[in-house]
Amino acid sequence: MSFEMWAEKYRPKTLDDMVNQKEIVERLKSFVKSRNVPHCIFAGPPGTGKTTAALCLARDLYGDAYKEHIMELNASDERGIDVVRETVKTFARVRSIGEIPFKIMILDEADNMTSDAQQALRRTMERYTETCRFILCANYSGKIIEPIQSRCAPFRFTFLPREEQDKYLKHIAENEGVKLLKDGLEAIFEVCGGDLRKAINTLQAAASLNKPVDSKVVYSIAGRANPADVQKMIETAMKGDFLEARKQLRDMIQKYGVAGSDIIRQIHTEIFRGGIPEEWKIKLADIVGEIDYRLVEGADEEVQLSALLARLVEAGYELKKSS
Repeated sequence: MSFEMWAEKYRPKTLDDMVNQKEIVERLKSFVKSRNVPHCIFAGPPGTGKTTAALCLARDLYGDAYKEHIMELNASDERGIDVVRETVKTFARVRSIGEIPFKIMILDEADNMTSDAQQALRRTMERYTETCRFILCANYSGKIIEPIQSRCAPFRFTFLPREEQDKYLKHIAENEGVKLLKDGLEAIFEVCGGDLRKAINTLQAAASLNKPVDSKVVYSIAGRANPADVQKMIETAMKGDFLEARKQLRDMIQKYGVAGSDIIRQIHTEIFRGGIPEEWKIKLADIVGEIDYRLVEGADEEVQLSALLARLVEAGYELKKSS
């Protein structure tokens, strides 16, 4: 098996290769056709193709030598006000050599830039529009100052639907000779929820065990408990068997190596999936929220999770009385 990261290996090379995001791709293709690109903001959740779209746009615009015409700065790079005034400004004011008269600056994780750096950037974008176009990628576009937002064309990326993610993962599994089972696909979507980069990395990590990729392997790799186990624990507690539910909880923590805060989130999800009456879902959600707050504040995990199970047992007793 190749040790190259699959997320990078299977990243689309051109706009035609991109998965989902059809409306966005069509708009970007129109920029390539007109040989002109405005300043852009690519906003949306992680793993939905924002950086990939920017790189595909550059490749389609400049050809295979596109790296000579772009600069990419990530959140891991220093991007304070000095960098914007020096590095970014120096790159932006030099005209590109070739058919396209401007270069492209890709600022990844732009919502993590300081307010001062954004203020300096806004002036650079305005002054050097003829020689450089900026593409800002951000998870939260609201964290980018209004003067920059008003100078950019907005693009909203969304999580991939289940069908698209499954299709892409099957394609990778076939190419890499990995046996990907149906319940493994379901588990990957459960863990990643449409984040394609995370899904590909989870698949690679699971495949590295040289076993068929099923739900058990995926959950153990991702550090998540199996939803069926969580649901079983909730049902056991609500039937009144506190000690057995507590044993199941401890077994899950040992088996999957999952943190208490993650178990809380899964319990919250499973409560809304189960056949619990609507009014009790509301009460249990309130209880889960209280325990989650205590954990965030630094309370002991085992004590608080046991308290949550005790509250579930009490809820089970009250449900029986009311019925």
